[in-house]
Parts: sequence; C-alpha cells; structure tokens
Amino acid sequence: MSTAHVIVTVVAVIANAGIALADLRRARFVLANSAEVEVPASWLPGLAALKAAGAAGLLVGLLGVRPLGVAAAAGLVLFFVGAVAAHVRARVFHNIAFPVGYLALNAAVLVLATM
Repeated sequence: MSTAHVIVTVVAVIANAGIALADLRRARFVLANSAEVEVPASWLPGLAALKAAGAAGLLVGLLGVRPLGVAAAAGLVLFFVGAVAAHVRARVFHNIAFPVGYLALNAAVLVLATM
C-alpha cells in the first residue's frame, strides 16, 4: 500500500463521511441542490446511508480488508457518476464541480487500491 493510496483514501473517507453527515442534517445547501437537480428530499437519508457505507468501506479497506475497500470505491464511483448525470439531466452546471470532484476523488482511490 503506497503513501499516496493512504493519503487519498483518508481524504476520501473524510469527504464522503462529511457529505453524508450534511445530507443527514439536511444542510441548507444540500436541500437547495437536491431541489435544483430534482432529487426528492425524502431520498436524502438513503443517499446519506450509501455515502456513509462507502466511507466506512474505504476505511475498512485501508485497515486491511482490501476487497471491501475496492468494492466501496467502485460503489462510490458509480454513486457519483449518478450524481453527475443528475446534474446534467437537470442542466444544473453552476455547481457540477462538486459531484465531479467527489467522482474524481473516489476514482483515484479505486485506481490506487487496485495497483
């Protein structure tokens, strides 16, 4: 396991856990963004659970269960592909950098975890 893998994964764990917490707390920016991309607010707890599970899986992968870390990274990549697609579908481009950033971060973890 490389130093880059550890650093990128720790950053991804913190980022994914943080946005999951923001979803659960129904942060104002989360509610506004969800409404803008036409994701019902009732979906937020489920989406938060997926992000939190992904963060936990990345952490467990970092602690030694590598296949779980790879699966979590792949799941988070798919999740954020869906988030980017939701922004494109709704033609909401002013803040698309956020899901693209999460996608890139989790894709980097996936690449590093499989090296």
